[in-house]
Amino acid sequence: MIESSYIYLQDVRFHAFHGVTPIEKKVGSDFTVSVRVAIDISAAVEHDIVDVTLDYAALCEVVKREMMIPSSLIEHVAGRIGEAVFANFPQVKTLDISLTKLNPPMGADCVGAGVELHLINDKTQG
Repeated sequence: MIESSYIYLQDVRFHAFHGVTPIEKKVGSDFTVSVRVAIDISAAVEHDIVDVTLDYAALCEVVKREMMIPSSLIEHVAGRIGEAVFANFPQVKTLDISLTKLNPPMGADCVGAGVELHLINDKTQG
């Protein structure tokens, strides 16, 4: 018996135009996105059929669509990704999103800065 199960995308790279400065909006930056969805995959474990699970390629397309819409704040982008995942995959129970801007323009040498969200699909609760 499976106690919990997840499908995830780890560090998917994008070049996108999120940021508050004019140069970020014009030139863009590199980002990574990781997404982890709680979903019952027991049927796929048993039957080896893609139709009984969440296709991670389709999940990636949802993330990509939202990443291509420019925003000032990555918090806003992460929130949109969450809404889009729940809208496209209502069977998802919870969702963890990590969105990182690589080498952000903040006067410090760092790998990245970002946000993490843990979202609960209230339509699957109760």
